[in-house]
Amino acid sequence: MFGLTGVSKKTTEFLKGHKDPWQEDSEEDFVTLTSAQAQALREQQPGWSAFQVVALQAVCGLVFAAFAGLVSSWGWSVAYGAFAVVLPNALLARGMTRKPTSINVLSAVAALLVWEMVKVALTLAMLFGAPLFVKNLSWPALLVGLVLTMKVHWLTLAYKPKQPVTNQV
Repeated sequence: MFGLTGVSKKTTEFLKGHKDPWQEDSEEDFVTLTSAQAQALREQQPGWSAFQVVALQAVCGLVFAAFAGLVSSWGWSVAYGAFAVVLPNALLARGMTRKPTSINVLSAVAALLVWEMVKVALTLAMLFGAPLFVKNLSWPALLVGLVLTMKVHWLTLAYKPKQPVTNQV
């Protein structure tokens, strides 16, 4: 009744003669790295730490708020929106980088879920409390500050941190 009539279940014409893309990778190509090789690969391709991302969000949030304060009276609303992103993210980063969260995979996943719930609850509490803390609150400006600051972490994909300096003799 709900099926398509006239549609063949066989491979379509344009796929004939081509390999199935799911079958191209074979397990023979997979190489397991040793601990030393994995550490060398991490040093060769450094990433951003969670605190560096939060710091970038804080700086960009301040820039957004300063700009909004220069062109309108909504600077404090934009700043509070940015703060509603930065503070919960900093708390999440602190919670996830503690030693007990890295004991095993199960504790790491449980910690991620708990700290993510804390982050969401704190963000919601800050948003509900915004009218108490910001005089002449502009909700659109607050949401602009919140969204712009939240999306700053995409910049970390565009810019890699500098390679650590190693002394080679």
